[in-house]
Amino acid sequence: MSEELNLVKDLAVILIAAGVFTIISKALKQPLILGYIVAGFIVGPHLGLFGMSSVESVEQWSEIGIIFLLFALGLEFSFKKLLGVGSSALITAGCVCVGMFVTGNIVGRALGWSAMESIFLGGLMSMSSTTIIIKAYNDLGLKNKAYSTLVFGTLVVEDLIAVVLMVLLTTIATANRFAGGEMAMGLAKLLFFLILWFLVGIYLIPSFLKWARRYLTDEILLLVSIGLCFGMVSLASYAGFSSALGAFVMGSILSETLEGEHIAKLVHNIKDLFGAIFFVSVGMMVDPAVIGAHWLPVLVLTIVTIVGMTIFGSLGALVSGRGLNTAVHTGFSLAQLGEFSFIIASLGVGLGVMRGFIYPVIIAVSVITTFTTPYMIKAATPAFDFLSRKLPVKWLVRLEPTVDQETAGNDERNRWKELLKKYFLRLLLYGVVLTAIFMGSQLYLDRLIVLLLPDATDALRNAISLAVTLAVMAPFLYGMAVNGSDIKRSAVQLMKEKDSNKWPVLFLVFLRIFIAIAFAIAAILQHYSLSYWSILLIILSGLVFFILARRSVHQFTGLEEHFITNLNQKEEFERRRTPFSAGVQSKMRRHDVAAESVTISPHSEYAGKRLREIPFRQQYGINIAKIIRGGRRIVIPTPDEFLFPYDEVLAIGTKADVGRFVEDMTAEQLREPAAETDDFVLDCFTLQPGCYLDGMALRETDMRQRGCMVVGIERDGSSNMSPKPDFRFRSGDRVWLAGDRLECEKMVLSHGNTEA
Repeated sequence: MSEELNLVKDLAVILIAAGVFTIISKALKQPLILGYIVAGFIVGPHLGLFGMSSVESVEQWSEIGIIFLLFALGLEFSFKKLLGVGSSALITAGCVCVGMFVTGNIVGRALGWSAMESIFLGGLMSMSSTTIIIKAYNDLGLKNKAYSTLVFGTLVVEDLIAVVLMVLLTTIATANRFAGGEMAMGLAKLLFFLILWFLVGIYLIPSFLKWARRYLTDEILLLVSIGLCFGMVSLASYAGFSSALGAFVMGSILSETLEGEHIAKLVHNIKDLFGAIFFVSVGMMVDPAVIGAHWLPVLVLTIVTIVGMTIFGSLGALVSGRGLNTAVHTGFSLAQLGEFSFIIASLGVGLGVMRGFIYPVIIAVSVITTFTTPYMIKAATPAFDFLSRKLPVKWLVRLEPTVDQETAGNDERNRWKELLKKYFLRLLLYGVVLTAIFMGSQLYLDRLIVLLLPDATDALRNAISLAVTLAVMAPFLYGMAVNGSDIKRSAVQLMKEKDSNKWPVLFLVFLRIFIAIAFAIAAILQHYSLSYWSILLIILSGLVFFILARRSVHQFTGLEEHFITNLNQKEEFERRRTPFSAGVQSKMRRHDVAAESVTISPHSEYAGKRLREIPFRQQYGINIAKIIRGGRRIVIPTPDEFLFPYDEVLAIGTKADVGRFVEDMTAEQLREPAAETDDFVLDCFTLQPGCYLDGMALRETDMRQRGCMVVGIERDGSSNMSPKPDFRFRSGDRVWLAGDRLECEKMVLSHGNTEA
């Protein structure tokens, strides 16, 4: 058999086994990942039941699976979502990752593993499973609990930390030693390329998709999005990063576009297919002999994972001020190894810094902790009740949720915080772009000029290169040195509040100008040597230029405005679509208030009822603020207002209450209509002489009152499918009845013989 057919045979075995065992997992109410891993174990080389011909080719398919998994994760991620998770999720995720990283290192050394193996062990033990937790929360009906927001926010942060860890661990493994300087350089390189790719991607891709929207069918959009994904994968590999990082970055860029959700739906099935191959390949690595020989590390790592994740997750939530109840539920929910653990473990084995037996050990730990996850989540409430009874009252009082630090403090301090955040973010973003232009000029521009102007002198080439570099850098130098309107507004308010604020504000203004001038000088020094007097003259000229240029900001903000428009287009579209909901979310973002719109399903038990008859407030704790019915808007509807199918209602309440209401209404929309029963029948009989109906007019019968109706009469070879009320029956007529089965059967037995 040819190699291609062998590959087809292997894929057939993998997919059929995956399908069978995921059905079994579904029937047993277990996560699908377990079914994939068991399928991989069954068809893998260690049992030898199916004789896989090429494990290497399956591994190549699994690498594509990792790309699609990370691409889909990026589509659900959004860097803006990361900024919105709040300090509690950042603190909790940081506490878990740092605590488990250190613990994993210690446990690895205690087990006799090498320093590099222990570092990788600490990294992979820092990641919980987003897929498993979401599945468990859905099954247990916990998605709208107050603590679920913190759990999901923590998972978002952990996903980003996992991506960063992959880069840092690769750097450490390549150097084969733990070097702080190399790690810092690797992290700086990662941050630089992440920001650069994100800026360029947000500037170009949404504009391209908006221009091409009229031509974008599902097929074309799928091709374009996957092409962009693989393009970023290639670019990331060229820059020295993993392919998974490139897929994740492109997914996060596309998630900020209007088509992001649509792309996620289009890619979903492909992600499931290749993700299944990846997890099956993970199961193929499970060697019972290896696990049996290393049962002690499996047992130790399982206990450390469950106990460590629970402790550090709870501790992080407590430190962030979220209270004992939320802390306990958060810690107990995070107690398992996630998908990134597989990826980091395979990365270590692929780089040759981890021994082969460690991978099956990690898989075994992940499988065990996946099984225990639902039970750990259920155990959180009894654990909280136990702690509430045993801890001293003064401890419980101190552990109560604290006021959010963002709302505490005076207005001036908050305004300074806001100013500095915008200030340094602007410096960072423009600095990355300017650095990229500077590096591109060094690497490519000079060579390009030589190719285009082979006969030009060195002086002319240097002059052209410098002119092009400064021309490209000019708008970004200007954007860095000149205040944007948001920063200017905060600075003016601070100086009005207190005269002493003008000196630190002026310092920040001149600092930005000096940094911009430094970039310009660096570009000049790339081609010419400068004396101290020349540098001083450039600095003074730059100061005068940027100070005078502050008055004409509007002339140079086109690039920035285009970027901001693309970045916020998704939120702007949502605001225009549901202006009231968006306004509530914006104005009440620091309070537990939410507003969501939902459509009333034709299958809903509330359709056709008055608002006073529907227990929205009693059952959900929400109020209906608006009803949209076609082109009609009913604002603050009265209790006597009816709800009709396909009405769009705006619900306002706490985030948990509104979430529960939306979830129930969505479930009603997805509910299938009741299965058709055999209570309704169509029957035919011949009218017998002397029966009750013989000679009677149709209007004189009581059929409709009894749940029957005559739909047709056949007489003397002709048909009357719509008999009039004055139509009179006579013997020999073939009567077609429709209606309730029982009543029709009575009619047939009383008046004739059944023929159909």
